[in-house]
Amino acid sequence: MTGAPAVPEGRIVLVRHGKTEWSESGQHTGTTDIPLTPKGEEEAQGLAEKLAEFEFGLVLSSSMQRARRTAEIAGRTPEIDDNLMEWDYGGYEGRTTADIREELGYDWSVFEHGVVPGETPGETVEEVAARGSRVLLRAMPVLSEGKDVLLFGHGHALRILTATFLREEPRFGAKILLDAGSVSVLEYEREQPAIRLWNSR
Repeated sequence: MTGAPAVPEGRIVLVRHGKTEWSESGQHTGTTDIPLTPKGEEEAQGLAEKLAEFEFGLVLSSSMQRARRTAEIAGRTPEIDDNLMEWDYGGYEGRTTADIREELGYDWSVFEHGVVPGETPGETVEEVAARGSRVLLRAMPVLSEGKDVLLFGHGHALRILTATFLREEPRFGAKILLDAGSVSVLEYEREQPAIRLWNSR
């Protein structure tokens, strides 16, 4: 016996909400509460079957209707945790990367260059990562009991949460793409946090 803590056996299952008009158009959707498109609702129908193999001890969702509706279609009634909210894009809310780059005159990236204040102050990537850390702290006792945790959230925030889980810098999230309506699974391989499944549709 080494006295080392047991490796958590539970898994974290991430579900990015289904498609919205803005996810289709590439507009940054942070604090704007827009609904799923009919296509987004249709795609979410297949989630229940994908989630059936897991034994969830905790189910959480962002309060945004696009996440809550995805959970509802998947047959889940989550607790609301606003630490799962999408990145607050401040003055870049509702704008596309192409539009922002044209205005700035260089190859802007939200992960690299961040956002500017607008109707809301916006957030740094580190602030989004801090919120993800708080979600992971809620998840750990459940994972340690061998139960799974289900998170309904948003593209950028879930990518940053994953980077945090993997013990990488928050900007690592730029390298792991996550499509609307996808399912991903994080777990521990021995003591190492790892990706079991990513961006499955």
